[in-house]
Amino acid sequence: MKFSEIPYERPDLDAAFAEMDGVVRDIEGAHSADEALAAYKRFETLQDHLTTMATLTEIRNSIDTRDAFYEAEKAFFDENGPAISDRALNVYRALLASPHRAGIGEALGAVALEKMEIDVKAQTPEVLDLMAEENALCSAYQKLYASAQIDFDGQTLTIAQLGKYKMSAERAVRKAAYEAEGAWFDAHREEFDTLYDKLVKNRTEQARRMGYENYAPLGAIRMRRIGYSIADMAAYRAQIRRDVVPVVARLKALQHARTGIADAKFYDDAFCFADGNPAPKGTPKQIMAAGKEMYHALSDETAQFIDMMFENDLFDVLAKPGKAPGGFCTSLPDYKLPFIFSNFNGTAGDVDVLTHEAGHAFADWMANAQPIPSILREPGMESCEIHSMSMEFLTGPYHELFFKEDTAKYELSHAEDAVYFLPYGTMVDEFQHRVYENPDMTPDERNALWAQLEREFRPWIDFDALPFYGRGAGWQRQLHIYLYPFYYIDYCLAQTVALQFFTAHLADKEDAWQRYMALVKRAGTLPYPGLVAAAGFESPFRDGTMKRVAETVGAWIERQDAALRG
Repeated sequence: MKFSEIPYERPDLDAAFAEMDGVVRDIEGAHSADEALAAYKRFETLQDHLTTMATLTEIRNSIDTRDAFYEAEKAFFDENGPAISDRALNVYRALLASPHRAGIGEALGAVALEKMEIDVKAQTPEVLDLMAEENALCSAYQKLYASAQIDFDGQTLTIAQLGKYKMSAERAVRKAAYEAEGAWFDAHREEFDTLYDKLVKNRTEQARRMGYENYAPLGAIRMRRIGYSIADMAAYRAQIRRDVVPVVARLKALQHARTGIADAKFYDDAFCFADGNPAPKGTPKQIMAAGKEMYHALSDETAQFIDMMFENDLFDVLAKPGKAPGGFCTSLPDYKLPFIFSNFNGTAGDVDVLTHEAGHAFADWMANAQPIPSILREPGMESCEIHSMSMEFLTGPYHELFFKEDTAKYELSHAEDAVYFLPYGTMVDEFQHRVYENPDMTPDERNALWAQLEREFRPWIDFDALPFYGRGAGWQRQLHIYLYPFYYIDYCLAQTVALQFFTAHLADKEDAWQRYMALVKRAGTLPYPGLVAAAGFESPFRDGTMKRVAETVGAWIERQDAALRG
């Protein structure tokens, strides 16, 4: 079914809650595991429908945040979402307390019950009002961000549309673009500060009502961190500081030498080549057509997948006024369809959408084809990101379709970006831990903390007194910090595995693809450490892993840099 034809109707929550309550009663009164599982199956069908309606609202509101109808529907789910999830948790509680739990676990799998247990820990009825308020604050941030109208180069641009100017081959244009963006954020400084302050205090109060000292441990629970601990995460961040930052600093020196910029500033940080960064050749329509050709060539499974995506119009990728920032892939379980949302801006990031977000979509499509419980369709987010980030590398043989004569430059800059990201993503996580451990920090103190972490994790950057960025407020542009606390480190954990897929792909393309397919087919049936091990890769929590990964990929980057410079 085409996305535009998918009908939306606000759910009757009274009826939905009555049905969930009936499921709970049937599980509690079940005489066997089979009876309890039959009741749970009814719940899965209902939950899929509620999720589909909420997701439709999210997508259509993101496509146009000015649409009054979907803004109202988004507000409805913001307000009622916590109550919906709380009612669903009663089903999990009944299954976990069932005298037939052993048989239920045998049918659903131990990981399914473990996920239910951690979800039950994630909220209580005492915080539902705060969760509804949190949702509204997140929507307010997204709408504020999407409202940006920045006068530049004789045009009025959104933040996404400004992106290509930040990659310009002209240094003065890059600087001017960052200044224009920063000036807009500075003009809305009080609004951004107030929203985040309210979010931190809200989440802290949720944690305290639930018996936690601060939000950090609750945040880890809500991210479904199974199989590893907060201490493991801290050790991982320490590895990045100790072993990856020096490698990136060395590679940054190569990049600056390649571009010929002796006094590199922040607005030069993503500038990779003296004659300009590689950009995809062609119009958005031609880029999408190249993506279709790529997935037809990659495998039989990806060919079927991409045909399904195009036939059902499951993309919205052009940047336009009123459109929410960023990009994402989400799922419509009633129809077993994924959906990709993005903001094309004429940069290499447009191709990354067709590899990264399509990696998510492909994994979702594959999982929906398997007879597994809905709770196991997706692994944790750190594992979902393996699907997307690895696809960026595994599609390497087809990047020429987009970049033509600039393919080698794109391959180098893409590998650099992947390694460079590790210090930044880790810094985001460190920042959030410090903020939520000290929730009474002022906005200026948070900015000072961010500036300090920049010096620790990215010491090669000079912000050159830029508006917004120069005062340590650049974190406010990272929407995950507002909307999805403690999510961002998942990209780093996934990137660690994706870089291992990259080196495996260089050695044996077919073997790397078969390992990827095996990983995708496992869906969420194993936690992150188990999935990494099953793919045959090293855990990022093992001391020394990050040094080996960074040095191996760093050596490849150095060879490619030398080859391109002759």
